[in-house]
Amino acid sequence: MQVSEQSVTSIDIGSIIRARAKGKARYIPSFLIKFLERFIHQDFINAYLKRGLVGVPFCKGVLEYLNVTVDVEGLENLPAGDCKCTFVSNHPLGAIDGVTLGWVIGEHYDGKIKYLVNDLLMNLKGLAPLCLPINKLGKQSRNFPAMVDEAFGGDNHVIMFPAGLCSRRQKDGTIRDIPWNKAFLKKSIQTKRDIVPVHFIGYNSNRFYNVAQWCKRLHLPNFAMALLPDEMYRSQGGHYTVRFGKPISWQTFDKSKTMVEWARWVQDTVYKL
Repeated sequence: MQVSEQSVTSIDIGSIIRARAKGKARYIPSFLIKFLERFIHQDFINAYLKRGLVGVPFCKGVLEYLNVTVDVEGLENLPAGDCKCTFVSNHPLGAIDGVTLGWVIGEHYDGKIKYLVNDLLMNLKGLAPLCLPINKLGKQSRNFPAMVDEAFGGDNHVIMFPAGLCSRRQKDGTIRDIPWNKAFLKKSIQTKRDIVPVHFIGYNSNRFYNVAQWCKRLHLPNFAMALLPDEMYRSQGGHYTVRFGKPISWQTFDKSKTMVEWARWVQDTVYKL
């Protein structure tokens, strides 16, 4: 997705929606756009974007803007030297967890990081230089595989949320990611990257989990994703904990398990931190 120069200092949800709707844009009522502007706290977000921060400072600035504090544990486990790793984390929040990892890992490695993220986040120009966009709502770009290969084959550490979605309430009432996609393992093995497990401790509101649950039951689109800006807004003054585990050698993932089983093993390892 291309991002206009205007998005350096502001986002316009109406323009984003119309660009995605293309020929159907004329059917979108203006009152709906106005409602969405208020619902995602567009003015609040734009007030921050006008500060003009880019990259890792952008991530740190978001936490300061929201008055969010974070306890970081296990920094001694972050590999030193030229070793390039894949950092894999659970995804409990959808925004704060992402910028927190960008700040902590980015500062530790002098900004040499890349996220795999929802392509809508490319509209945040301050975050865009750190991102590799994944289209969650439509078709991937034709050059997406090459972009992934470039990210894993490059000099940056890669940050991934292998669930691809925010954590959901499970049948037993616990909040946990859905089963992780095995792609992070395949690419890490191919490029001989060790994997660093990361556990982010935090929760969204009950409203978020209820909406996500009803969407699943009724086979509806993932409307819960639309709640994430409001969840971030509600996180003001919050406190979270992030824990880094010891790196797992890429050579660990042999043929004693399938890639799906190894992905489940890494996910379980994260939740034990």
